[in-house]
Order: sequence, then C-alpha cells, then structure tokens
Amino acid sequence: MSTALRLLILPIAPVLLAACSTLPASTPAGSTATLALLETTDLHANVLSYDYYKLQDEPSIGLERTAALIAQARTQFPNNLLLDNGDTIQGTALADYQALVKPLACDQTLAIYKAMNLLKVDGGGIGNHEFNYGLAFLSQVTGNRFDVDSVDAARPRCAGPQFPQVLANVYSVKSGKPLFAPYHIIDKQITAAGADGKAITSTVKVGIISFAPPTIMSWDKRWLEGRVYTQGVRETAEKFIPEMRARGAELVVAISHGGLDNSPYSPTMENGNYYLSQVPGVDAMLIGHSHQLFPNAASTVPQFNLPGVDKVKGLVHGVPTVMASLWGKHLGVIGLRLRHDGKQWVIDKAQTTVEARGIQNADKSYVQPDPAIAKLIAAEHAATIAYVQTPVGATDFRMSTYFADVGDISAIEVVNQAQAGYLAAYVKANLPQYAHLPVLSMSSPFKSGSAGVTDYTDVKAGNVALNNAADLYLYPNALYGVRMTGAELKAWLEHSAQRFNTIDPAKAAPQELINTAHPSYNFDTITSKDVRYEIDVTQPPGQRIKRLSYKGKAVGAQQEFLIATNNYRASGGGNFPGLDGSKTVLASPDNNRELLIAYITQQKNLTRANNGAARSWRFARAATKGPVVFHTAPDVLDLAQAAGIDNVTLLKADDGAGKGFALYQLDLSK
Repeated sequence: MSTALRLLILPIAPVLLAACSTLPASTPAGSTATLALLETTDLHANVLSYDYYKLQDEPSIGLERTAALIAQARTQFPNNLLLDNGDTIQGTALADYQALVKPLACDQTLAIYKAMNLLKVDGGGIGNHEFNYGLAFLSQVTGNRFDVDSVDAARPRCAGPQFPQVLANVYSVKSGKPLFAPYHIIDKQITAAGADGKAITSTVKVGIISFAPPTIMSWDKRWLEGRVYTQGVRETAEKFIPEMRARGAELVVAISHGGLDNSPYSPTMENGNYYLSQVPGVDAMLIGHSHQLFPNAASTVPQFNLPGVDKVKGLVHGVPTVMASLWGKHLGVIGLRLRHDGKQWVIDKAQTTVEARGIQNADKSYVQPDPAIAKLIAAEHAATIAYVQTPVGATDFRMSTYFADVGDISAIEVVNQAQAGYLAAYVKANLPQYAHLPVLSMSSPFKSGSAGVTDYTDVKAGNVALNNAADLYLYPNALYGVRMTGAELKAWLEHSAQRFNTIDPAKAAPQELINTAHPSYNFDTITSKDVRYEIDVTQPPGQRIKRLSYKGKAVGAQQEFLIATNNYRASGGGNFPGLDGSKTVLASPDNNRELLIAYITQQKNLTRANNGAARSWRFARAATKGPVVFHTAPDVLDLAQAAGIDNVTLLKADDGAGKGFALYQLDLSK
C-alpha cells in the first residue's frame, strides 16, 4: 500500500469509530414511555374558523383552532404522532372552489393540505368524501399516480401533502393493486425512561393502515364503477397486519373512516370497526365518518352503547379507540403507555388513556387560532369569498331549517323544485317510456343543529348568491332519478319518519320529539301541492305514515312514480328500504347544487307563495298530557310563524344544556 493511500485511509478510521459509538444501544427491557396518537377527522376542508355560507367568522370550527389543541398535546406528550382520519378535502366552498371553479394546477397544494403540512401531520387515511371530485382530482391533489381508467398515466406526479397517506381496501380494477400504499411504517424516535429511571432515546416502529367505507362504490358510482373495487375492512386487516408485523411494526394503528355497527358482518358494511377491533394485531383505532364524539360517557348514540364498547374509557373490545367529531371541533388523544419487553415495545392497556379534547373552553369561549394558518391560505380564502358572493337571483322570504323538523319547508321546496324540474325535462327529452309517470322529488334539511347552534341553513331575504345555494344544498352530489311504487314510496317516508321519537300521549313528563340518532339529512320530505301525508309520532317506527295521497286520491301500492334524489340516497346511503341502486333510471352527471343554481337563475325572483309554501306533510293530531319539546336556535320563533307553523311556542330562551339552544314546545293537538 502506498504512503499516499495510507494517508487517505487512516483519518477515516476514527471517524468510523466515532459513528459507531453514536449508534443507539438496544432498548433495555423494562423501559417505559408514553406515545400519544393525536387524531383529526372529518375536517371537511374547514381550514379556518369561517362560514363561507354565512360569510362570517365561526369560532366553533376550524383546523386553525385545533392547532392550539395539537400544540398543547405535544407539550404534554413530547412523544406523539399526528394522524388524520380522512374526509379532509371536501365540505366547504373553499374545497369546491379549488376542485370545481378554479381547479388546482399540478404544482399547487390544496389549502387544507398546506395547513396540515404546517402542523407537521405524520400520516393520513382516506375517507369516502375524498372520492367526491373523481379519481383524477384525487390522484392529482394527493400526489399519486393511480393506475386506473380516467387518470392520465402520462401525467407527471403532482404536488401533494408532505406526509404519507395510506388506504388498504380500495383496489384498481386495471392492476388489482391497492390505489394507495395500503400501509406505512413510521420509525418514531422517542424519549423513554430506562429500567433505572434514566432518560434514554429509543425508536418505536408504528404501522398505520387505513380503510374507507366500501359503500363508496354506491355513493360515488359515477366516478368509481369499473375503475376500482373494494374489500371488507376485516379481511383486509387480516391480510395486511401480519405483513406489517413481519416488516417490523411494533404497534399497528388502524385509521378507519367509519363508525361502529354490530349488525352481522359484511364486506360491504359502512361502519365495520366493531369487527375491525377484533382482528388480532390491532393496537389502536382512530375512527370517524359518523361525526360523533368518542369516548363520551353521556352519549346516547346507539353505536357507542353496544356490547364490548366502553364509552367512558374509549375502548372497543379492549382496543383504545377515539373519534374526534368533525370540522376541527375536537382533537382525539390516545396516550399509549408503552413498555419494552427486551425485544419490542408493547402496550400497557391498563395505563393507556383515551380522550377527545374540544376547542371550546369551560367558560364557553374558544381557544385562539394559530395565526400562521390564516396567513398561509390568505389568497385562497379571499378568492373563495369573492366567488361565493356572485348573485344568481333574489328571494322575498327567509329560507331556513330552524324549524324544518316541525314542518317549515322554506329551505327545502326550492331544492325539490329544481330536482323535479330537471328530472321531468330529462325524461321528456330522453326517456319517453317514463313520460306518463308523475315526477316527485325528495330532499332533506342538511343542517339542523347537529354541529351546534349555528349549524342551520339560513338564507336571508334579498339577493341569493352562490354561497346561499351552497347553504341550501351542502354536498356535491349528483342528481339521480329512481322509479318507485307507492308501497316503496311509503316505505321511504316511513324510514324518514324515524327522525322522531315515539310519543306517549298519556305521559305527563316532557318528551323529546327528535331522535338524534337519525340525522336530519336522512329526514327526506316531499314538497308538492299534489302530495299529502301525515306523520303520526304516537305510533312506532314503520307505522307512522298516514293518509298518503296524490292529487286527492290515496296512493296505491302498485302506483308508480319517478322521484328525483341524489346519488348518495339512490345508491343506498342511509339504508332506506328499496334504495340500493336497482331503482335508478337516471344517473345524471350534473351536480344537484349546480342545477339548483341554474333553477334560481332562471326563476330570478323566489317568492314564498311559489317557492316556499307547498308543505306536503303534517303531524297527525294527538292530544298529549305532557309537553312535546324540541331544541333549536333562540330568537327565531317569528320564522316558524311566517312559515305557517302555528303550533310551536317558546318554553325557554336557554334550554340549560350550555350549548346556546332554546327549548320549544310542539302542540300536536293543533
């Protein structure tokens, strides 16, 4: 060896020795640590605390406020992973603006993802609403190349979020492979306490795997059919979790966009996490989709009152589980207590904690937003506001859903008119074989207070702008037409009537009218001068629809109708009897909201008489010994009276629950 070569090599040896000396030693058995899993879910593009429909600040929502909870949790738990459950990119006018109005360029990042990058999200799952804008858009904004028809394979990889996104149970028809990476293993460096109590540095390998509801195949059939297919949550987990373990995952976190359902297992079930929790190897579950809060000791929601579900400790069959409601209102926090057994980190479930923390303080104020987020998306925010202020028509009456549960159709009839008009025109032009059938429409009050006292549709009299249309029709659904018999129509209405509890006329104590387990968006109603029916809430579910008539005559069981609705409902969304996709005669490519805008533009001036008075249903009269009560916003009784609802009175301006609602009474005898 030459002297020169020796001189080149000799200095390297100490460097190599130094590098070896800094390699972390193996973690000693008996070491302990706490690793916090922080969950956001169902953000629905609510980046800021702002309501684009009302064009005003809304402090009860927004990732910019969840950011404060994230910062607090990271201070409390220095070892943490921030993970998102999905339904992230759709849900606000901001989202629609970036997807439909001024679509993102390939090198641009969605506003919601920009905020999540700033917050240093560690990983994310995919929900059902990610598919609402189609596979090409999803491929672009997530920075993935989907090997499916409808996506240009030659297009370069576009900008996406700076964190891994996984999805295990949606596959490409073309390749037979998962659309996204099915899982990802995060090498998380943590600070732990050795068996001697001294601080040490260690690494825990955390595997994340995600699942979307298989029902996307029905809900977004127009985008997905023939391009992708799904597999069930349980069998997918059983397939991939052993593989994750073999690749070194010490912990497996299931990010599953769904709730809990103990109905017999099906690979197509919407909320399969009751069964996912029983798959060996699942260490924690981050769930969502249902827009509920878990754990929650006071919850009366059926899915949290099932055998094996501990709604106090946040356990499902012993698996730590959290659901952080929606729109950034809460942050899920699972404090996994870890112990090292000499080979790997394992969970001490007895010392693991689960909670969902809210952005509202005990004094009803809200945590302060992170100002960096508003600054980051200022341009997108301003452009969205300018867009939604574009006027399309005018109205001489206020259209709201404050009293939709008791009969006010002021915010529903114009939607039904737009849907029915579209379907009738399409049938006349393209489906003459159905031209003899009556055309009806079904719609529901999408916003009825479930997310808080400001969560109502409310379009003031005056100009109607694009943001008002988005308030009237919240989702980017497509118009579908279904062919139904009179018996099937009645069954549809019966299912809708589950919105109400069964009222006992002889009971003297106050009785709650609304069954909160049946969301308002599943309370479909007809608004037609030709249709009349009553809902008898003193009868059990399934026996409530009385005197259903069309043009003054009782609807016959075999009488046929064409009914305008949306792709979600027509394809099985909400589990309505008979609506499984088989009754669809028109799967329109046109968006319900867009055709609503076109209708208002054509009408120019909406009036109460022409567009807000055709109430088809009434409550069947019944004298009750005690009061029948419901909750809605305070100071709006005049809206009920203006809509002709004359059997409602205000009992308390504050119902005492601390959420700002007022208590009203419904007199069923009138």
